[in-house]
Amino acid sequence: MLAMRRFLSPRSCPFEIHDFTLCHWSEIIALGESWIAARYAGDVIDLAVDPWVSVLPTLDLWLHVETGEMHHVRDLIPTLDWEGGRLGVRLRYEPKDLGLLYKDFVGAVSDAEAMKEAANVAAAEEHRDADPPPDPPKLTIWPANLVDFLSKKLSTHFTIRPYSLDPAKLAVPDKSQARPQALPAVSLPIEGDPLNGLIRVHDIPAQRGFGEEQSGQDDEDAPAVGVGSRLSDQLRSYYAKHLDPTKGPDPKDLGALQAIEAAQDTFDKRLTESFKAAFTEVEGMGYPGVTDPRPRVSTRLKAIDGLNHSAAISFEVDVIAQDGATTPLLRLPESNNGLGYQNLISMIFRLMSFRDAWMRVGKASKGATITNTEPLHLVLVEEPEAHLHAQVQQVFIKKAYAVLRAHEDLGESKMLSTQLVVSTHSSHVAHEISFSCLRYFRRLPAGMAARVPVSTVVNLSEVFGPGSETERFVTRYLRAQHADLFFADAAILVEGPAERMLVPNFIRAHYDELNQCYITLLEIGGSHAHRLKPLINHLGLLTLIITDLDTLDGTGGALVQPAKGANQKTNNATLKTWVPSVEDVDALMDADAADKTLRVDGDPLFAVRVAYQTPLAVIAPGSAEPETAYPYTFEDALAFQNLTFFSGLKGTGLVRKFSDAIAAGGGATAIGECMYRALNSGKKAEFALDVLEVEKFDSIVVPGYIAEGLEWLLMQLKKKQVEILPQAEQTEQSEQAEQAGA
Repeated sequence: MLAMRRFLSPRSCPFEIHDFTLCHWSEIIALGESWIAARYAGDVIDLAVDPWVSVLPTLDLWLHVETGEMHHVRDLIPTLDWEGGRLGVRLRYEPKDLGLLYKDFVGAVSDAEAMKEAANVAAAEEHRDADPPPDPPKLTIWPANLVDFLSKKLSTHFTIRPYSLDPAKLAVPDKSQARPQALPAVSLPIEGDPLNGLIRVHDIPAQRGFGEEQSGQDDEDAPAVGVGSRLSDQLRSYYAKHLDPTKGPDPKDLGALQAIEAAQDTFDKRLTESFKAAFTEVEGMGYPGVTDPRPRVSTRLKAIDGLNHSAAISFEVDVIAQDGATTPLLRLPESNNGLGYQNLISMIFRLMSFRDAWMRVGKASKGATITNTEPLHLVLVEEPEAHLHAQVQQVFIKKAYAVLRAHEDLGESKMLSTQLVVSTHSSHVAHEISFSCLRYFRRLPAGMAARVPVSTVVNLSEVFGPGSETERFVTRYLRAQHADLFFADAAILVEGPAERMLVPNFIRAHYDELNQCYITLLEIGGSHAHRLKPLINHLGLLTLIITDLDTLDGTGGALVQPAKGANQKTNNATLKTWVPSVEDVDALMDADAADKTLRVDGDPLFAVRVAYQTPLAVIAPGSAEPETAYPYTFEDALAFQNLTFFSGLKGTGLVRKFSDAIAAGGGATAIGECMYRALNSGKKAEFALDVLEVEKFDSIVVPGYIAEGLEWLLMQLKKKQVEILPQAEQTEQSEQAEQAGA
């Protein structure tokens, strides 16, 4: 958002020194030091722009231009052979005149050095009798270096210049990292502003300051909206720009103008009578004399004055009449309405103002026509969710674009295009938007793509391919669930309702550090979790999948209780096709941590880990020797891990059947068979609710395969928090060494 404001609205949003990437500051400082060194050495200064190119902020704009629209981009056309289609322009923030920049910087450095020398001489004179003499006083005078110089003089010496790009060299991003083309050394900037008359930019910033009185709103030529303005201020400004009858009146305005003039005459007469006694008293003091001008009082009424008060906007309150009495009209001031409603009304009103300003509606037209209207209208909205509850957020994002197109010359017309860009942290806003419209910002640590932490942009329209079954499934699934996936540090995909209810409670009870992380938990069956694979891979989202073995007999026909050495196959599509891409149950039971983890080369922060039931050593009631149990699903794995706890648990349904199976004894195999039969007809969600109700829930031991997965996830999140990648890699090496030692 800030980058687009800087380049597309430089007057209202000028550049600052921090818009130069921090890792480039050392290069800029080095350039300044080379200038100073060359000056002292008497060398010739090479004031070429080439050393600056790699550190300058740039923005590449790509336009699609139809044949009949070339007149809008005549200054951007690269060659005479170009006949429409893709057209690119690079906006680069660069020095206006390197010679003048050099002269001013070196002069400022010389002045600073002279002041330091004078200060040192004065200090030495003051302490000339001291033994030993004190160190020179520490003194920092601007500019300390070239970056310090530019922190005050940036706008004086830098400007935005446009350059044409070659459409044939446009490269698609590689792993979501842009690949901008290099400009030829002989490239010359385009004269003038090629975007003038091409793009109209409006924006709604995140800080809107609702309910606060704003100063400086009396200028009727001010923008129709301002940062933090109340709705009444916006309404007054909108009236001044589009509705005021004193500006270019038409026949519809004559009645209003006559009424204003009649009111002004009546008020003038009343004022003259009211001030007559006061002026007579002043005349008794000797003024005015015979030749002095005499004071008169007159009014100047403007239509906009009717809106220039704090109660210009009020909200009517519903009142129920009683006993046939007349219902009074009750109104509350604007500040008494909820901030959420103020935000919604304000944003909608601003969008209307933007649209009407772009289309020169009403008094703002002044002869404007559709032929001289900018063909592109770019509207930027930051975090519209402020103060809005979930449903209103969804309503706003569904209606906002329609508001911007609600004009007779817009609608479905392609002659004038509106682009709405919304930045949000709200899953409710993302929930209402199709994948083709979503851009996901993924943060990368220092050392992965640059020397400092940066973000790459993932275009989610490219995740699944157009019209694929997987896209339809994932879109409908996320809309049926939620879109928290886009805002999480990690995701946990679980098999069913029991895991969905109990795993978060396990985390709260046993994994405090994990509980403090932003983790989204999605319930999605094992046969469908793999459908999220393209999305998770594109997001680079750390993911733990908690699923079931889903064992089939040797023929692959029927689900059976897990067993070792029975030639069983898994029916779980995630295990077969994603992680670990293994179908044989014996191999799955023997798989180690590395087999259950999927990593991507060149991306040490992204990994997918699967957790499923594995053989478990248990001591059944009445038995002294440990036996091997083969859990079938989450519920019996939990029971096997907590045999003593479940044996004394009172309840109904599966809980009761598990308790009876444990009490019946007969060893781990017999207990497992009883649980397996109970699971075929039991209600798993009811089981989870019964477990949640127990008094000593925190004493429940987390099933081993889930505990292993959660501990892995915690370790990965700790590594992800390290901003400098080499440290993260060292941490991973130490982890591997510890595992090898264990």
